[in-house]
Amino acid sequence: MYRLLSAVMTRAATPGGWAWGRGGRGAHQRAGLPPLGPGWVGGLGLGLGLALGVKLADGLRGAGPAQPPAAPDPEASPQAEQLPPQEQPLAPWSAQTPMPPPSRRFARAIDSSRDLLHRIKDEVGAPGIVVGVSVDGKEVWSEGLGYADVENRVPCKPETVMRIASISKSLTMVALAKLWEAGKLDLDIPVQHYVPEFPEKEYEGEKVSVTTRLLISHLSGIRHYEKDMKKVKEEKAYKALKMMRGIMESDQEKEFKEKGGKSNEKSDFVKAKIEQDTDAKGRNLKPGKKKNDFEQGELYLKEKFENSIESLRLFKNDPLFFKPGSQFLYSTFGYTLLAAIVERASGYKYLDYMQKIFHDLDMLTTVQEENEPVIYNRARFYVYNKKRRLVNTPYVDNSYKWAGGGFLSTVGDLLKFGNAMLYGYQVGLFKNSHENLLPGYLKPETMVMIWTPVPNTEMSWDKEGKYAMAWGVVEKKQTYGSCRKQRHYASHTGGAVGASSVLLVLPEELDAEAINNKVPPRGIVVSIICNMQSVGLNSTALKIALEFDKDRSDVS
Repeated sequence: MYRLLSAVMTRAATPGGWAWGRGGRGAHQRAGLPPLGPGWVGGLGLGLGLALGVKLADGLRGAGPAQPPAAPDPEASPQAEQLPPQEQPLAPWSAQTPMPPPSRRFARAIDSSRDLLHRIKDEVGAPGIVVGVSVDGKEVWSEGLGYADVENRVPCKPETVMRIASISKSLTMVALAKLWEAGKLDLDIPVQHYVPEFPEKEYEGEKVSVTTRLLISHLSGIRHYEKDMKKVKEEKAYKALKMMRGIMESDQEKEFKEKGGKSNEKSDFVKAKIEQDTDAKGRNLKPGKKKNDFEQGELYLKEKFENSIESLRLFKNDPLFFKPGSQFLYSTFGYTLLAAIVERASGYKYLDYMQKIFHDLDMLTTVQEENEPVIYNRARFYVYNKKRRLVNTPYVDNSYKWAGGGFLSTVGDLLKFGNAMLYGYQVGLFKNSHENLLPGYLKPETMVMIWTPVPNTEMSWDKEGKYAMAWGVVEKKQTYGSCRKQRHYASHTGGAVGASSVLLVLPEELDAEAINNKVPPRGIVVSIICNMQSVGLNSTALKIALEFDKDRSDVS
């Protein structure tokens, strides 16, 4: 009754209808109708009475057994005939009820992840950040926070294009893997076989070989942006000493517990002596203040290089910092040499070969970064100056390091790439139960090789892991029952002038029963890009992946 009365009182003023409502006489006159006489209130009462009478009569005629609701009248006023969304009854769930859409299935994970990203963004003062998440090969969430262009107030959105920095290394690995699968590239012969322009090397007077496999896993000894070998070696020695001291302290604690927690004068003296010796060594080996990557001049090169061979002149005559294979030294220049190897092994220019791969992977917004082309949705990149003011980053030309950090992309394209890798990694497990599955872009044995940790390597963005082949990999591990369980995942982070990024793949832990009922890819892929440098995003991406994995497990 109240709804009917409201509808009658608020009906729009038209020549053939009522003109009363909240506006009363004024509304009638504003509608262009003749002035109302003194009996207009009586007319209103009569009209209401007639309307209510008709409504009651209709109800009495329809009295009897309950009938199914009639189809809605397309000409009826939505306000008068439909309940508000909050008053709509919920349909009962049944086994036949279709699965809720992704946005509802993962609503909790999305809300939690959005809040986490807002915290990270506020903490570091990033102008903008974009995130994308896929579950089992389907994109379920992508969103931009903040601004892609602060000056023009252009908001971030899923289509925003940003620098992906060192995720470019993982893309280059696909080119190398395709050539290796085709028999056009041998990973274990000296690089001079493909690129004679790169001189043969010696280390401490001994002739050594640099191979493609060593370059991929940063074991070649080729430098990064820091040119001072002494500083790099001091830093390595200092890190090794700290690690050794931690191991010794752990062993001492274990021995102490095994003896029932009883100490004695001799053991205390030995412990004090060890601490004294390691402190002394630490003071002697502690390196001086080392410049970070963003203080290195080569990061801001403005010179245009025509091809990868030409880029080699930046570092090809520099000495190796370590004997190849002996120590991990992250090197973007090593990937510049890998780009030259791709060119010689494939017979194509590096960028042309990569564009073919991007086309195959349906990564249509992924391109090399160049200043001249108009690239729609390209963000601007920012840094804070010494006065903590937000400023635009200086112009840089990344043509010297396409392979190691020179591509632009979107979160959507990175999700496609991550899922292609995950599919190739898992498809071999499903062959027996699903004969009609298409092959992966890379073979299962290739992906297993790529995601297998390599000895003597480090994963700087997660100390639990190791570097593999252009990916960091953390292996599954659980030391104690009902305690922390380390999940297996692969990721790569990126840091460039005015940009940070991460791509993380969390495979599902499959068992025989799951394989029979599902198809690859199975797992969570998270990509995050940001137009501010020096923002660590890997732990954030892992937290987001685990949030979606939890909701996914609850639903299934």
